[in-house]
Amino acid sequence: MTQRITDPEVQRLGTIAAALAVDYVDLEQENRWANSPFGWIRSRPSRQKGKIGEQLVAGWAAAKGLDVIRSTSRDADRMIQGRLVEIKFSLLWKSNVYVFQQFRDQEYDHAFCLGISPFAAHAWVVPKEIILGNTPSQHGGRAGTDTHWLHLSPDDPPAWLARYGPTLRRAFQIMHEF
Repeated sequence: MTQRITDPEVQRLGTIAAALAVDYVDLEQENRWANSPFGWIRSRPSRQKGKIGEQLVAGWAAAKGLDVIRSTSRDADRMIQGRLVEIKFSLLWKSNVYVFQQFRDQEYDHAFCLGISPFAAHAWVVPKEIILGNTPSQHGGRAGTDTHWLHLSPDDPPAWLARYGPTLRRAFQIMHEF
């Protein structure tokens, strides 16, 4: 049953809201994600998106038969096949890039970078030393060198990243060989 607004004042307010929406809502982006099974994630707060990314990776890896448990370290998100894995998640930005943030030199073996587009997924499983050695500091200044980030186009990732992805199939192969 479809609900309708019956109060004329609420209808008027709704009309004004609809007119304002063009200043606040990127309809092209909304249409791009329409009917995507991942579209709902876009509306979640940033911290919750990270948790959803962790759950997606853990659920997918377990469904593929990999051994997945909670991490034994506070610095890693999961233990997969006996290795500490830090999971980074990004939805495709309007500029057609993924942005994976907050890589730190902490206790984990690999970073699992999961990028979700409306109808595609990209994945890279990268040793910590490689990710930290090939990504710039996220924050400027002397105090900001402890975090790194990775911006990449799924259509043109950096060459150093090629052997670690970009498909879920390749991510599985890497983790299966842990």
